[in-house]
Order: sequence, then C-alpha cells, then structure tokens
Amino acid sequence: MSSYAVPVLESPAAVAPGEILLIASGDLRQSANKVCWPAQAEMEKQLTEALRAEGFTLRRAHPYSADLGHGFISSQRMGMDVFTKIHPDAPVIVAEAVWQYSHNVFSGLQHHRGPILTVANWSGQWPGLVGMLNLNGCLHKGGVTFSTLWSKDFKDEFFRSGLRQWLTQHAIEHDSSHVRDLDLSVLPSAERELGRSLARDLKTRKAILGVFDEGCMGMYNAIIEDYLLNPTGVYKERLSQSALVAAMAKVTDSEAQAVRNWLDQRGLTFVTGANEETDLTDRQILGQCKMYIAATRIADQFGCDAIGIQYQLGLTDLVPASDLVEGLLNNVERPPVYDANGRELYAGKALPHFNEVDECAGLDALVTNRVWSAMRLDPATTLHDVRWGEHYSGGDIDEFVWVFQISGAVPASHIAGGYAKARSERQPIIYFRLGGGGLNGVCKPGHVVWSRVFVEGGSLHVDLGRATAVELPAEETARRLKSVTPQWPIMHTLLHGVTRDQFMARHRANHLNVAYAPTSQVADQALAAKASMMAELGIHVHVCGD
Repeated sequence: MSSYAVPVLESPAAVAPGEILLIASGDLRQSANKVCWPAQAEMEKQLTEALRAEGFTLRRAHPYSADLGHGFISSQRMGMDVFTKIHPDAPVIVAEAVWQYSHNVFSGLQHHRGPILTVANWSGQWPGLVGMLNLNGCLHKGGVTFSTLWSKDFKDEFFRSGLRQWLTQHAIEHDSSHVRDLDLSVLPSAERELGRSLARDLKTRKAILGVFDEGCMGMYNAIIEDYLLNPTGVYKERLSQSALVAAMAKVTDSEAQAVRNWLDQRGLTFVTGANEETDLTDRQILGQCKMYIAATRIADQFGCDAIGIQYQLGLTDLVPASDLVEGLLNNVERPPVYDANGRELYAGKALPHFNEVDECAGLDALVTNRVWSAMRLDPATTLHDVRWGEHYSGGDIDEFVWVFQISGAVPASHIAGGYAKARSERQPIIYFRLGGGGLNGVCKPGHVVWSRVFVEGGSLHVDLGRATAVELPAEETARRLKSVTPQWPIMHTLLHGVTRDQFMARHRANHLNVAYAPTSQVADQALAAKASMMAELGIHVHVCGD
C-alpha cells in the first residue's frame, strides 16, 4: 500500500423529487452586495412562490451570511466550492436581481450536467437584466446548454408558461424568427464593395486594440481570443493600468486645466461640490483630465487604433472614474492632446474607446469608425448596457421603448445639444469610491444602427439591426432616469422588427454598440456597408429585425 496522499472526493447528494436548487452570483464588491441584497431576497421570495404554484420546491444551494449581510456568491473560489456540494445532475436556477460577476459561477455551470435556467427581474433600479445578459453571453461562448427567462413580478403568463416548459422539458423555446443570416447578394453594390475594400485594407495594414488589463468584471464573453481576432487584421497591445497611472503623474496641472477650460468653453456643466466623499470635485475632474491626456499619449505611443480601459477593481482605488475620458475619446470634437514635441495626437479624429475593455465592442467600434468615416459620417460610437425598458404610449409612439445606458463612453455628439446640454455628475459611490464624473445627458433622437460582436461555437459572430432613438416628454425621461441610474446618459430606443422577448432571448451580452446616421436611408446604407465589411473579415453576420 502506497503512502501517497490521494484526494478523497465526496459525492453530493441528489436533490429530492420536485426540488430545484437556486444559486445567486453577486459582485466582488462587498458594498454593492450588501446594498443590493434586499432586492435579491425579494426576487427569491417571488421565485419560490412561482415554483410552489407549479408543485416544486426551491432551495438555496448556498446560505445567507449574517456577517456579510447578503447571500451572494462573491468570488470565483466561493463559486467553485459551492458547486462541489451540488449534484451534477440537479436542476439549477441562477437568479439575478442585480449586476453580477459571471466568473463567480461560470466554472460550476460549465461543468454542470443538469438543466440550467437563468432568471432576471425586469427592473431598471436593480440591473439584474444586465447581469443575466452578461452571464448568458458567457454561457453561450462556453458552449453551455441552458434556458433563460425574465419577469417583473414572476406572475405573468410569459414567465409562468416558460417556467412550466422548463420544469417539464428542461428547455425553453423562444421565438428567434427575427434573425436571419446575411445574404451578401441583396446588399447594394456600392456598399457591398465599400465594405469589402475596407476589410481588405484592414487585413493588409492591420490595426491595434490597446487593452488596459483584460477581462473586466469576469466578462468572459467580452474577450476575443487572439486566434479569432488576428485573422481580421486586428491585434492586441496589452497595456497595464499601472502604466496609465504612471503616465497620469507626468501630466502637468496646466495641461489638465487646459482640457477643463476647453470643456467649460463648450458649455459642459460640471455639477461640483466640496465633499470628496460624496461630491464631484474640481480635484477629481483634474485627475480625469490627466487620464484623458495620458491615455491618448499611450495610444499614440503604441500606434493604437482604439483603446479600452478596464477601470473596475484596480483603478477604482487609485484614481477617479475613467468615464469622462471615454466619452471624450469617442467624439471627433474634443480637447486637443499634444505629445512632447507639440504634435497634436489623433487630430480631428475620434479615438474609439471600448468601455470596460469589452473587446467585442472594441472590434465593432473599429469597424464602425472605418465605415462611417469612409461614408463621411460622424464616426462617434459607443456601447450601452441593455438596461431596461417599458411600453410607452404618447404622441406618435405606442411601442416598447428600451432604456440604453452606460456609465461612460457616450460621446457628446450623441447627446441632444452636445457639450452645451451635457452634465458631468459624480458617479455613484457604491461603484466609484474616488468619484469622477461622466458625460450625462439625453441622447438625441435619430436613425441608429445597433450591433453586437460575440464569440460562439469557436467563431466570431455579429448581430446587426436598425433602431430609432426617440425623444420622450421631459417628465417621462425624468421618471425613467429615476428608475435607473440618473448620473448616466440615457438613450430611448425603438428596435426595428424585434420584440422585447425576442431580443432578450437572442442577445449574447449585456452590451450593444450604437452609431447614428443622418437619415433612415443612409442608416440602411451604413448597415449594409458594415455587414459587408464584417463578412469579408470572416465574421458570421446575422441581420436582426426589419
């Protein structure tokens, strides 16, 4: 007999008949988990009642912690440990009422054999939808079989019938009739050739995404592996956020003040105060101006065509938020930045920034920039969170209107009135301990192309569609802002030919990209050229809706 220390694995007990296990992925930040727990607890109560009505019992697979004040899985290690105690064939519901870090539970779900259902609350205040869409995107990329549902109160027929189908069949069929693969032959010849030419140019001359620390907030779906990205002609320059902080230290106060003066002259309103803990202060703004200059200089140093700053979990404890920086970079009209020799960097151009280092959004923004610039359109683009939405009836509108929001990256040209109507307010302390502001405002009405690049089945894909950004009455906008995050810019959006539930069932991420065109016809042409370019790059193109 050997003396080797052979591991002894315990076999988890099978669940009882009619029993479903519940897991809840949370944030890595204790402050967020504690504040958001009551919303999660209420959702779990409603889910328990919905399961009981179908004759099933819902049991938490991990306990509530009185010491922490929440019952979330709050780290990857914790998630791994939780799943060692779950029978691999047990039916599991992942319930998300708030933003969550997908890597907390991804490893366990990737190896789980039993039926999986992801569920989110339909709420603007609590971004469970955003968290669930991110988790769904990660699971799709990882090849995990699962079903998904969403509801406001878990009593509506859509949810109840879907839940019943999952309980009996372990799968839910959603309507995906709005999605069709691109047929290049139907594209107008001019736009088809433009897209092809731009793709060939990109593959020949190549481009660089500057990535300031990869893998933000466990977003596995936001990473494009090099072997998939490089064939498009795009490569990564892996940069460190510590280098960004070091470069900020080299920016003089006078250089930063010049950026602030430029923004003041354009009419941007900074909502400031004196309390560093709760207010946006002049010191924080100056720090953001230094980051703007430093990021632009680093991008130029490495020849980057687009950059992404992670910011979360790292820079949050060192410098103010990157959000103002991101919005400025995505706009053509922005404060000038010079190198040591006095040369203006990226003069007269946007330097696309992909928020939260979402590389799928970065590739998308790069393609958009090339297409819109070639068509002599404003290339300003941004990603948004798919935050929430409700049906609205009033004026000429009687449709479901989405709320798209992101803390940063929104360019001034997307805001109705530009810089003069934009505000910069202190970011919520729950996520942004050292403050800093963004570019806040209501996005202008207009013709929009939306898109999402994603990885699935070991290949690059993109969903493309048309949308209209609409203007809602001031009181309705105010009501919606109170239901989400009022410090962030908001886009009221109608998706063309795509229902709420079709979009939710299909979308592979918490983010989507948007860009404006001056007319509906030009938007269609831009979409055609972008679809052609994506296809020529080897990306599987799917057209969604009308």
